[in-house]
Amino acid sequence: MTAATSTTGDDEQVLLRTEGRAAYVVLNRPRALNALTHAMVRRVEAALDAWETDPAVETVVLTGAGERGLCAGGDIRAIYDDARTGGRASADFWRDEYRLNARIARYPKPYVAVMDGIVMGGGVGVSAHGSVRVVTDRSRIAMPETGIGFVPDVGGTYLLGLAPGELGTHLALTGQQAGARDALLCGLADHFVPSELLPCLVADLAAEPVRDVLARYVAEAPPGVLAAQREWIDVCYAAGSVEEIVDRLEGHGAQAAKEAAETLHAKSPTALKVTLTALRRARRLGPLERVLEQEYRVSCAALASADLVEGIRAQVVDKDRDPRWSPAALADVTDDDIARYFAPLGARELSLAADHFTQEVPW
Repeated sequence: MTAATSTTGDDEQVLLRTEGRAAYVVLNRPRALNALTHAMVRRVEAALDAWETDPAVETVVLTGAGERGLCAGGDIRAIYDDARTGGRASADFWRDEYRLNARIARYPKPYVAVMDGIVMGGGVGVSAHGSVRVVTDRSRIAMPETGIGFVPDVGGTYLLGLAPGELGTHLALTGQQAGARDALLCGLADHFVPSELLPCLVADLAAEPVRDVLARYVAEAPPGVLAAQREWIDVCYAAGSVEEIVDRLEGHGAQAAKEAAETLHAKSPTALKVTLTALRRARRLGPLERVLEQEYRVSCAALASADLVEGIRAQVVDKDRDPRWSPAALADVTDDDIARYFAPLGARELSLAADHFTQEVPW
């Protein structure tokens, strides 16, 4: 997520090229931490469509320009401006973005996502649904939406719902960043490669199959933190409500649990409750497409909420880091408040085909 802007033209914001057996997608807004725009989403989707039927392209590789990360998410300053005037552009953006997320998940050719550096929000959507997901010693992966009065989207509730135990609940509610080992543990990534070897790995994919290239570069990831915290995370986040989760965290003896409770106190109460509901519903919905459809309802509802505008104002616009949430307390968020986020959209519903739920990608 970022408030930075860029004067780069639409076509230059995503660089496309083919080399040997591989096609390369480079997200190219480094000054904005490669934050996604609607034009970027459309350009990536068009490229995937063309490459799917191109026999010369055997592998697609996604990277980000600059040294800081793959992608910090959507351009939330643009969402802020749009939400204050009706939210139509954001809803249209999410519709195409979520279609792209589903497209990536079902892509029939190996899709190698190089998740180096910061990978957050929409950056997770264009990478963690890929068939080959590479993390490095610099990877910092997160869904930090509750901090701006929003809810994890781009299939984030699907991915986090599949994480072992309640690890996904912890990451979804707190927005905590996951390093390489923790991303592997949570199922957000598949392989660790030291960052200094990335240029060689990316180049070699033009000449050799993915499996052969990975065999040379994959290594053991450095230690993470979540495996050692499973005991208190699984116990505390299994509670039936956010209020009870906070109570369990505050009552647990682990210092990290108390710190997690403090983190939750700073988040939007409404976003926390909607996130917990969305995550648990996602576990029962089935394939990714059904979860993305639910997330679209939630995201569109958030456009009409005071907390999304206020959260972005506090974090990105005024940067006072002091959001005034409404309601301000968990106890004041009613069941009706939560239900509104999941209400059908009628003619505006997102409907995604999911005809190949068990599709295997041969790589």
